[in-house]
Amino acid sequence: MDKELFFELFSQTRVYDLEQPRSSGAPLLPLLVPGFTYTLHRRHEEGTGDPRTAASGFIATTEHAGTHIDALCHVAEDLCLYGGEKVTFRIQTPTGFTRLGAETIAPLLSRGVPLDIAGYRGVDWITADQPISRQDLETVCLHQNVTLHEGDVALVRTGNGTRWHDPSGYLSSGGVRADASQWLADQHVRAVGADHISWDTDGRVDPDLGTSLPGHIILLVRHGIYIMENLFLEDLARDQIYEFLFVCLPLKIQGATGSPIRPVAIVPQQKSKNV
Repeated sequence: MDKELFFELFSQTRVYDLEQPRSSGAPLLPLLVPGFTYTLHRRHEEGTGDPRTAASGFIATTEHAGTHIDALCHVAEDLCLYGGEKVTFRIQTPTGFTRLGAETIAPLLSRGVPLDIAGYRGVDWITADQPISRQDLETVCLHQNVTLHEGDVALVRTGNGTRWHDPSGYLSSGGVRADASQWLADQHVRAVGADHISWDTDGRVDPDLGTSLPGHIILLVRHGIYIMENLFLEDLARDQIYEFLFVCLPLKIQGATGSPIRPVAIVPQQKSKNV
C-alpha cells in the first residue's frame, strides 16, 4: 500500500479505549480479593554513580480483576468444560489448565456491535431487580437498526461503567439474564462483553438451569463463546456508535482461566457524531 494512502486511511479513524483503569481500589468480587497490587521494587535514587536511573515495579493480579476475558476453562458444568472435556487432574493442574487456557484464545478482530440497554431504557444503569432480558436485546437491535451476524462481538451496556470508582454501587448492579445469553448464543457471536462485574447478575440462581451465573454455563461451556467483563462503553454510547471494528489481544498466559485485556473500537471518523 502507498505510504500516503496508508496514513490517510488511518487518520480518518477514531479509536475508543474500552478498558477500565486498574488499581487496588477497583471493584472486585469478594472471592477474588486481593485482586490487583502494584508496588515499586526499583526506584530512582541519588548516589548511584550513574546519571541514568531507572524504576520498575511488580504486578500481582488475578486474571479476573479489571477488564478481562474468560478462557473456556474458567467454568465447568457437572465438571465438564466446553466440548465435553472432563475436568481431571491431568487437565486441571497446580500450575494451570492443560486444555482451553488463556493461551488458546486467538486475537479478536471482528465486527463489534454495542447494545445500549441502559440508554434504551432511559436509566443511568441496570439494577439487580431488572436484569437484561432477551426482549431487551431484540428491542434494542431494532431501535439501533443493527443485526447481529455470526462471528460478531456483542457488547452490552448496562450503564455501570460510570460507577467504576464506586465499588459498592458497581457490585450491586444488574447483569444479563439466561434467556438473553441464550439468544446471543443463538446468533453465533464469537464473544460477548459488558460493563459489569460478572456478566450475569451475581448471586442469583437461575430457576430453570438451577445454577448461579447461568450465562457463563450457556456461553462458555455449551457454546464456546468468550465473555469479557468490566468494559468501558460510555464513550461509544455518548457518540451513538452502533458498529465498529473490535480489536482485542488477550495475553498468552499458559493455562490461565482468563486474561487481562485492553480492547479497542476502531470507528471511521464520519461515523462518530460528536468528534
